[in-house]
Amino acid sequence: MDIRVVIGDVTKFRGDAMVVSLYERVKAPGGATAAVDAALGGAIRKLIQMGEVTGKWGEQTLVHALEKLPVDRILVMGLGEREDFTLDRARIVSAEALKHLRKIGARRVGTIVHGAGARMGTRGFNAAQAAQVLSEGALLGLYRFTRYKRNNEEGKREIETLTIVERDRQKLRAMTEAVRRGRLLAEATNAARDLVNEPGNALTPTELGRRAKEAARRSGIRCRVRGLQELRRLGARALLGVARGSQEPPRLIVLEYRGGRRGGPHLGLIGKGITFDSGGISIKPAENMEAMKGDMAGAAAVIAATSAIARLNLPIHVTAVVPATENLPSGSALKPGDILRAMSGKTIEVINTDAEGRLVLADALHYARTRKASHLVDVATLTGACVVALGTLNSGAFTNNQGLLDKVLAAGRAAGEKIWPLPMDPEYDELIKSDVAEIKNTGGRKGGAITGAKFLQHFVGDTPWVHLDIAGTFETDKEKGYQPKGATGVMVRTLVNLAVELLSE
Repeated sequence: MDIRVVIGDVTKFRGDAMVVSLYERVKAPGGATAAVDAALGGAIRKLIQMGEVTGKWGEQTLVHALEKLPVDRILVMGLGEREDFTLDRARIVSAEALKHLRKIGARRVGTIVHGAGARMGTRGFNAAQAAQVLSEGALLGLYRFTRYKRNNEEGKREIETLTIVERDRQKLRAMTEAVRRGRLLAEATNAARDLVNEPGNALTPTELGRRAKEAARRSGIRCRVRGLQELRRLGARALLGVARGSQEPPRLIVLEYRGGRRGGPHLGLIGKGITFDSGGISIKPAENMEAMKGDMAGAAAVIAATSAIARLNLPIHVTAVVPATENLPSGSALKPGDILRAMSGKTIEVINTDAEGRLVLADALHYARTRKASHLVDVATLTGACVVALGTLNSGAFTNNQGLLDKVLAAGRAAGEKIWPLPMDPEYDELIKSDVAEIKNTGGRKGGAITGAKFLQHFVGDTPWVHLDIAGTFETDKEKGYQPKGATGVMVRTLVNLAVELLSE
């Protein structure tokens, strides 16, 4: 879909539909919506008086133009209470409006920006910000994964152009750049969604490495995929241990973008890349196991985010590390009671082979430290315990550095991705002490998300680090707002925003 900003009169736009909006409790439309209402002979005002248009959050009212405007339909979107409106709600409004118009066959759509009026401006909103989130919401909301559907009738209905109509020519340059940024962020998120939605038989560790190379080529960054022999030379025995049960060879995928100055921040992004997780010998229940094709959502996020950072030409050095393997049971698979020596040299007693994500991340985190990353952020579908604690609304965050965590939280707020910090008291370390090795890979049911993070902390040293557990947020079971059913692409936009935050140091 082509998204453009044009300077003009909203009532002169020619197309299939125009999107306007209004807040709850208004007695008459204002701004561009008022201009459209006037051209319609006061139809929107009349509907407000009749109580059919209230401006409540989520309300959608389709008005036929009946040749009074050079569009067929006007879609009036309710923004809810003015004080409750946020940039993330603007994303949702854009997504819901375009999904509605796609269903009725619109191809050429015009829109005003939502929430960029003078009063909202006092709260920090401006036309450029509104244009960015509008383009993000449009592209995120219209996403569909149809690669494996033939003769897909729904897929034949697509919006071809979205035109943002603005009267003030002085805003054109900023809004156009904001739309470009919003497009890049949304496209990166959708690229991550594509990877997570792929079935495990298609997206093997080898294929994930190939796609990472392709993403790197398009973004102009370096990518090296280390195979079995190199992993043995590196001493990546934790990753290799998890890989033992599969016939698919493991990979360590390393992407590097050198956009920063010498001595500037070097962001290390580590993403868990288990392309299918059966649990290994400690096998998972059969119910819903098919969702474990998405156990590489962290890998998808860091690959897509690194590509987006490069495409945005941000002046920062980024190294992304993805340990990729399957976790399957077989005669050669890792067993409970086995002891592994990680790349760092630390020994690990394996209590449960379904706690495999922390094993592969242990080697990846250590590898990132050898590349001299100044900040580390790992993203992983790590624990069911985090889902129990936070549900599917918030990702869990764990850290050894409050300053870095504050930047991650700010980046998440800007992206509309909710993140909730959980404690890392040193007393939790007692739960992962082993009698026969230096640590064990699980501390039992109590505080499971925290002990998973405490395990990872053993491999980051003093480097500022944040662990993001996205087990509850990497997918949704129903469509809502700009989130489709299936993979969400969570943390892609947060990681890009984090790169911007680090540049402000």
